[in-house]
Amino acid sequence: MTATTPYPYPAPDIAAAIARALDTARDRPNLDLDALCSPQHYAAMAQNFRASAWKHLDEGDLPQASNKAWGLVAETVKAVSAHHGAIIHTHRALWMAVTALARLVGDSGDAATRHWINNSFAVARSLHSNFYADRDPEDDILAGLILCEELSERLYQLFWPAGLPDPSDPQQRGI
Repeated sequence: MTATTPYPYPAPDIAAAIARALDTARDRPNLDLDALCSPQHYAAMAQNFRASAWKHLDEGDLPQASNKAWGLVAETVKAVSAHHGAIIHTHRALWMAVTALARLVGDSGDAATRHWINNSFAVARSLHSNFYADRDPEDDILAGLILCEELSERLYQLFWPAGLPDPSDPQQRGI
């Protein structure tokens, strides 16, 4: 799917799902700080985390690679949410937003993708935990990083608006 192809879910449905998730998570707007947050900012941060994850993995710094893979996914979710009018402030709100987006996919009849999104996000969360525990072997972190990249790309395909550069496509980012 390209950035000129509309995502398969109506924008009001996406915005409503994210708004419900943030309300459930009790993640409230911060008017002073939220004005500085844009979808493009979060998308750029996601790509910075992607590059950093690979750099740290190449250097053997597994805790940092783990955490940067998590950052890739977290910033992707923030980018999608920000485009749909919601700024995420907490880890709980990230989880709730992903759950809501996955539910939207499942409600459209794609249960397999719903489960894949939820399971992939669980892997991302476990990589974040590995930053503190430093127990996962390199092969698991590599597999997790690849899955985090796939999740990021899939979230953009499903929920990133047509007409904006696709943040998962280096050519559209001008790289």
